[in-house]
Order: sequence, then C-alpha cells, then structure tokens
Amino acid sequence: MSAPTQPSPASERRLGLLHSPLRDKVAEEIRAAILSGHFKPGDRLIEDRLAEEFGVSRNPIREAIRTLASEGLIDVTARRGAVVASLSPQEAEELLEVRATLEGANARLAARRRDPAVLGQLEAILARGTEAIAAGHVAELPELNGAFHAGLAEAGHNRVLADLMRTLRDRSAPLFRGFGMEFARATWAEHAGILRAVIAGDPELASLLAYRHVINAGSLHARTDGRLEAAETDRRLATAATDGRLAEAGTDGRQATAGTDGRQAAAAAAK
Repeated sequence: MSAPTQPSPASERRLGLLHSPLRDKVAEEIRAAILSGHFKPGDRLIEDRLAEEFGVSRNPIREAIRTLASEGLIDVTARRGAVVASLSPQEAEELLEVRATLEGANARLAARRRDPAVLGQLEAILARGTEAIAAGHVAELPELNGAFHAGLAEAGHNRVLADLMRTLRDRSAPLFRGFGMEFARATWAEHAGILRAVIAGDPELASLLAYRHVINAGSLHARTDGRLEAAETDRRLATAATDGRLAEAGTDGRQATAGTDGRQAAAAAAK
C-alpha cells in the first residue's frame, strides 16, 4: 500500500539553501505548518518527503521532529512514526487549566511592570484586530491573536514564564481553529479588557481577566466538542469566582481606606 500523500508545507522555500542551524529553521517551518492547520492532528510526517520539500537531508528533519515532540506538538510511535499530536478532551481540559493559570500570572506581572514600549505595541495590535473584525476579515485574526498573546508575554518580562506559555499556546492552538465572527468579537473584547487593566496598573484585575479569557475560550471548545453542560458550569463558576473576588477586592479596599481615615481622624483629635 502506498503511503498517504504528504501535505505540502505552507512555505515553498528551499531551506537547504539557507544558513545553519537547519534543525531550528526546519522546526520553525513545521511548527508554523501545524499551527496554521496545514498539518492537522493525526497527519503523518514522513521524513523523506519533508526532506525533499525543504531541500535538506533527513538529519535536520529528524532533529526538528525530536524538538517538536519535546514541545508536545508531535507524537512519535514505533508503529506510525511521527504524527501531528491530537488532544483528548481530558488532555485539552488539563492543558487549558494550566495555560489559564500561567496567563493570569503573566498578566499580573505585566500590570506591575507596565513597559510603555510593549504596551504601545499591544495597543497597535488590538487596533488592527478591531479593524479586521469591523471589516469581516476573520482570516487575519489568528495571526493577530498570536501576536497579542506573545506581546503580553513580553510585557511580563519573565522569560521562563514566556517560554512555558508559548509551548502551551502552540499545543492548544488547534482547539480554537475554525470559530467564526461571534467568537472573534468576544475574544477581542476580552483582549481589550486585559490590556486596559494592565495599562491601569491593576495586577489583580489583569490576572483575573486573563485567567477567565482562557477559561471562556476553553468552554466554547468544550461546547463544540459535545460537553455543553460541563463547559457551561465551568464558565459560570469562573465568572462568578472572578466577580466575587473583584467585589471582595473592592470591599477590602474600601475597608482599608476607612481604616486609614479613622486612624487619621484619631490622630488629629489627639493633637
């Protein structure tokens, strides 16, 4: 039986004509093809065909596959060889739980540091996404979404956290492929809220909004995957928890202010 036709990578460049390290360049090209949906979950990645496509020997192909396997984007088995990784519903849920936690931690750091240059870039990306939605150009949004999250990671100024988040974003990217304009509008409105909180220097609000952003997106994926009731419960719990913690934070702030005012008044009376 002949092997299935290998999808052609998005790039038509002959990577063998470029400078080393070829392994990194090949890995970058294969990664981009996976994230764009050109290589879909379950697709076989045949070394000989990839080597021919990229104009390289099999060695950098093999090394790139090992790199991407370590990132969770490719599964390698003795029977089928290298295939684009697929996520079970349980794996997807666990992945998004961890990603939401890390995104929240990073947004908190970004709000504390408030790097003007990075925030300016984020505002520009947000504006471009808003224009794309107004024009109905949904196809432009995946790239802009990736740029926004990468910029937000940069704003946190923590390279370890940024590397972890990039890996999780790459692994979860196939979960959010193919949603329409309604999802795009909701996602971009949440991006705007996160960025406002970061610019305002409100770490707790930025963290909560970033966490809820991932949970909301995961709930939509779960609904399309046939787990509507559980997803809706998770979404309501996340929203209620966020709203409750915001209210609690407001109460704590008012109490702290009142306590300060009371101490100041007592001090004035003592004088």
